[in-house]
Amino acid sequence: MQWIWQMPSFKISCAALAAALALAAAGALLVTGASRAANESEAGPARPALTVTQAQPQRSTIALRLAANGDVAAWQEASIGAESHGLRLTEVLVNVGDRVQAGQVLARFATDTVQADVAQARASLLEAQAHAAEDQANADRARSLQATGALSVQQIAQLTTADKTAQARVQAAQAGLDAQLLRLRQTRVLAPDGGVISARTATVGAVVSAGTELFRMLRKGRLEWRAEVTAAELHRITPGTRVSVTTAGGAVLEGRVRMLAPTVDPHTRNALVYVDLPAHAQLRAGMFARGEFDLGSSAALTVPQQALVLRDGFSYVFVLGADQRVQQRKVQTGRRVADRVELLAGLDAQSWIAVQGAGFLNDGDLVRVVASQDSTQKTPVAQAKHAPSAIH
Repeated sequence: MQWIWQMPSFKISCAALAAALALAAAGALLVTGASRAANESEAGPARPALTVTQAQPQRSTIALRLAANGDVAAWQEASIGAESHGLRLTEVLVNVGDRVQAGQVLARFATDTVQADVAQARASLLEAQAHAAEDQANADRARSLQATGALSVQQIAQLTTADKTAQARVQAAQAGLDAQLLRLRQTRVLAPDGGVISARTATVGAVVSAGTELFRMLRKGRLEWRAEVTAAELHRITPGTRVSVTTAGGAVLEGRVRMLAPTVDPHTRNALVYVDLPAHAQLRAGMFARGEFDLGSSAALTVPQQALVLRDGFSYVFVLGADQRVQQRKVQTGRRVADRVELLAGLDAQSWIAVQGAGFLNDGDLVRVVASQDSTQKTPVAQAKHAPSAIH
């Protein structure tokens, strides 16, 4: 077999066969490339991934508001206690929640002992007055006889002194009677002012000492909101500032700042702001409430809230380019009013951004913008439709 491989004619045939195979492979590659190019030309350019609406940032006026939390408390509280000592409580006329007027009788104590003391004091006064009348008559006679010499100077002085002493005893007896009459009046517990009874410890039959609290009252029925504000924000609030307060039940009340606390808590660095509140059925002392202080307004650059995309804790918008591709741009947000958000940095007023459908976009995506009648006026588009690819 070795001599067959060494024949010249056989070597030429093998070389021709190899060349033919190489030409066939090159032809196949050319045909494959031509067909791929033809397919790409028939498919056309890349198709948009999503249909979006567009809008430009708007210059608008936004109210400056300062949010705060706090408790509802009584404007002032009145403590109503017993003024007499050792008397038995016989009648309680009001209960918690009752609205009372100034001077109204709230409770009564037993008056038997006090009335006996009043009678005794009145009798002592009558006795003192009788002695005083006798001593005064004696002093008058002595003074009339002074010129005759019938009585010595010492005797006249003793009668005059007795007259003055008797008059002093009358005044002391009168004071004792007044004290007992005062005790008699104190057997009736009166409301010092109008308001609402907030607490009651009075119990019928109890014998209480002077100073024991029987009732607690919200004066005038007035309540206030005590908001906690940081020391850095305290200077922005002044007396008379309007405040919108929302109760735990959802009621919204309009109040006004009455005063600012003169001190700041050294532990929390917060100060109290006292806000007068109108009467409302849902208000209760001790309840929690939140509110906002109206600090005026200022101009701001705003975008629709739908245009913002939150990713990794940051806010982004997608800016539309001339080639209909979007560029993801990080922005800094501020206040929120209804469906619009203030932009503090990251976007200029001339940029067009994607609104509806922005949450499905990625940086560099090709989009199709929905034409609307508002787009020619450079105002945000109110409504738009997602493409089927975005829905699914």
